[in-house]
Amino acid sequence: MTATTEFSLDDLKRILREGAGADEGVDLDGDILDTGFEELGYESLALLETAGRIEREFGVTLDDDVLTDAQTPRTLLAAVNATIGSVGTVA
Repeated sequence: MTATTEFSLDDLKRILREGAGADEGVDLDGDILDTGFEELGYESLALLETAGRIEREFGVTLDDDVLTDAQTPRTLLAAVNATIGSVGTVA
């Protein structure tokens, strides 16, 4: 994919499932936007893998702070999309 693609909640769910699976007690198809990643069963290593997949698939580089600051899917989506939006605009 190119860096001009928007990173969606469906993209995030797919990458989470592919990279770290899903905890049996967690329904990723529910309203998870404001649910903490730890509550969803994704610890720091799973999120590192998720970030790596996002970077490869969407052609972006995420700052280390993105994972530290993004505690929920909503905040991660916003951070990734802000990065995607800035690709190509910096000389």
